[in-house]
Parts: sequence; structure tokens; C-alpha cells
Amino acid sequence: MLALEVWAFARANLPPAPARVLEVGAGDGELARALTAAGYDMLAIDPEPSGDNVTAVALHDLDEPAAAFDAAIGVVSLHHVEPLEESCVRLADVIRPGGMLLVDEFDVAAFDDRAAGWLVEQWRALGQTEKRPSAEMVEELSAHLHPVDAIVEALRPAFDVGLPVRSSYLYRWDLPESLRAAEEALIAQGVLPAVGARVIARRRA
Repeated sequence: MLALEVWAFARANLPPAPARVLEVGAGDGELARALTAAGYDMLAIDPEPSGDNVTAVALHDLDEPAAAFDAAIGVVSLHHVEPLEESCVRLADVIRPGGMLLVDEFDVAAFDDRAAGWLVEQWRALGQTEKRPSAEMVEELSAHLHPVDAIVEALRPAFDVGLPVRSSYLYRWDLPESLRAAEEALIAQGVLPAVGARVIARRRA
């Protein structure tokens, strides 16, 4: 289900429709469908798509001309991209000078035992099972995902990158959106880390 705050982030920061927009790591294409309905000219890509409106291609293999897109958006996707640096070079190639890049991410560097423990606790309350100890979950994700700082550094050669804005994220991980307020309250109290991050970047001329 498309998180309301993701939709708000996209609509507030994308150029007006009918801009041509690339979605990286689109999954089932839910966001791309919503943006298409709002008048955007969308190309949604994913190396392993699960939606009919998503093209099966990895970012670094994307066959599009230079400056083909007015903007791009990646929602919880760039942390998976391999190879990261080469993929970010390709991303810069296809965005026009002055075009926007919106990044909504899970920051594995902020994900610790507190966050994993709270997440597992919520899953269990909903009848879901997680056999891995929280410490093992943290270690496994840290070994396989790019942290937000690494993504930012890979973008810097071609983009003016804003500071990451930290936010809640755990409630979006197979949990109901009603838990967003509880997570944000615990973040404000210092009980949980803010593992979400949003970055806005502009393609340099």
C-alpha cells in the first residue's frame, strides 16, 4: 500500500505534470500508476518487477538518451542498487540539467537493536513470526544494504544534494499506518532511532 507520506513527498517536490519522470526500483508500480493518473509521463523500472507497468531493467543498463527525464524518484530502492557508483552515473546521465531527484530511503546505518526489537514486537502482536534474533537482523541488513551516506556520496559528483531529513519508517514495514504516530512518539523520546531518510538532489548543469 502506498504510504500517504511518500505520495505527499512526491507531489510536493516533483515538477508539475506532464513532466517525464523515472521511477527507480518501482516494484509493483503502485507509485508510478498513481503519478500516471496525476498526469505524469512515467517510466518505472526494476530489475525484478512485480507489476505490469514496470520495465524489467537495472538502472545501470537503462537504455535512454541523455537528459531524457525531467526528474527521477527512488522509494526504498537505491540501497539495493548494484553497482552503486556506476548506477548513479547512469542516473545522472538521463536526468536533464536542473532536474530533480527525490530519494525516500530506509537508512540501514540507523537501524539498531532497538529498532529491530520494536519491529519484531509489532509483527508478533499481529500474529506474524520472525525467527531471527533482532541482532542477527541488524547484522544481515548491514552487510547487504547501502547506507544513506553512501548513496549521498555516490550522487555528489553530478548532483547538488540536500541534507537527509530523518523520519519514521518502521511502520511502513508490513505494519499498519496507524502505528506511525506511535513510532514517531518513540523517536521524539529518544527510544527509537529515525531510520527513514529523505533526500532531494538537483542535477548540476
